[in-house]
Amino acid sequence: MTYTQTMTALKKMGTAQNVKVYKRHGAGENLFGVSFANLKALAKKIKVDHELALRLWDSGNVDARTLATMVADASAINGALAQRWIKDVDYYLLADCVAGAVAKSPVAEAKMKAWMASKKQYVRQGGYSVLGSSLVNGVDVSVSDCRSYLKTIEKEIHASANRAKHAMYMALIAIGIYKSALTQPALAAAKRIGKVDVDHGETACKTPDAIPYIERAIKRRTAR
Repeated sequence: MTYTQTMTALKKMGTAQNVKVYKRHGAGENLFGVSFANLKALAKKIKVDHELALRLWDSGNVDARTLATMVADASAINGALAQRWIKDVDYYLLADCVAGAVAKSPVAEAKMKAWMASKKQYVRQGGYSVLGSSLVNGVDVSVSDCRSYLKTIEKEIHASANRAKHAMYMALIAIGIYKSALTQPALAAAKRIGKVDVDHGETACKTPDAIPYIERAIKRRTAR
């Protein structure tokens, strides 16, 4: 599909209701309101088209940028592109989408560590989302590194920006679930951290309680 065809398709897929929903989540004004189900279906049709992804991102449209992260060639995402994309992000769901794409790229580890150290909300969120995405998708993140990340999360989570806090807490959960050697340390860290207050705005979204979340996930995995 060409850029024009893709943008036309996105515009047709958008709905006024989704625009309202996404705006409540902080998406801004430049969007069509395309559901993630339709974005995924369109991405499946396009497959991988890195040049198209670059043009979609440059459009500034939220739906187009989300699609860009789905059709980009992960092997072609270099440090400069990853940095430009995360710098452009002003919407937490898009930060997660960028992180998901970068997690599959050759610069995943470098960007993850650099972004984790950032004080900027969406950049730091992106770093911890790269970690979570890597763990979920079976990327080999060492136990020693994960142990270090747990310590940083415990030390810094409450002083971090809103969406960064959520990403850090979800990364702790991912470590507890996918690194069996660190399940108990993750649970202990969660207990010491206590309640994590994240403002999800005018939405029904919530940050889960890590301890029961990890315990249920482990139970399901061992039952298979």
